[in-house]
Amino acid sequence: MKNIRCYVIDDETDAVALLRDYIESTPGLELCGSAENPLEALDFLTSAQAPDITFVDIDMRQLTGLELAGMVNLYTTVIFTTAFPQYALQAFEKEAFDYLLKPIDRERFLKCIQRVKRKWHRMGSGPAEEKLEYFNIKSEIKGRMVRIRFDEVIFIEGAVNYIQIHTVNGKHMTYLTLKEIMQHLPRKLFTRIHRSFVININYARIIERNQVRLEDGRYLPMGDHYKEQFLKDMDDKLLKSERAS
Repeated sequence: MKNIRCYVIDDETDAVALLRDYIESTPGLELCGSAENPLEALDFLTSAQAPDITFVDIDMRQLTGLELAGMVNLYTTVIFTTAFPQYALQAFEKEAFDYLLKPIDRERFLKCIQRVKRKWHRMGSGPAEEKLEYFNIKSEIKGRMVRIRFDEVIFIEGAVNYIQIHTVNGKHMTYLTLKEIMQHLPRKLFTRIHRSFVININYARIIERNQVRLEDGRYLPMGDHYKEQFLKDMDDKLLKSERAS
């Protein structure tokens, strides 16, 4: 199993330092960053490089942990940390995986990590890994349900209240929006490049100017709002020489 990538968000320096120490001294864990301002971490937590686990303090000035969790829990496993036990119910309503009460002792921290590992083992998955699975949609033909594998989807096109899913085997239209379908797609496989298009990055062949050329030769536009994050995600996979240029 790969290392579990962890991130810490807390507006108290000492609290960040404690969790950093726990993570860095625990085999199998990898610290990929920390922040005292949750707003500064938001883009990273919703990107293709999002950590496997994010430890989030609930009571923060700029943005509460509960608010942040509602924005990022589709991308990363949220574990709340707080000195206030009365937040427990709200935490689990936000689908938090666990709830660590401050001051956090090492034994409780390690039990939390073991719970994460057991969950992944039951699901047959692990950190930074995406299983090739499928989803079902109601097609444009009344009474018909269609099963679509994630790896068969080339791109998805938005059309007002509908989306058209372009796959290697044909097209399917269903009554969903791009925002709704994105909530159910593997984040490391799919990315939005335009207000009307989501692509499977495995089918992106050439990226130039403001367009993406797909494996089948079609070109899709890149919107300015999505371009920077998409190019950053692709640059992370770019092979680079270590020689000085």
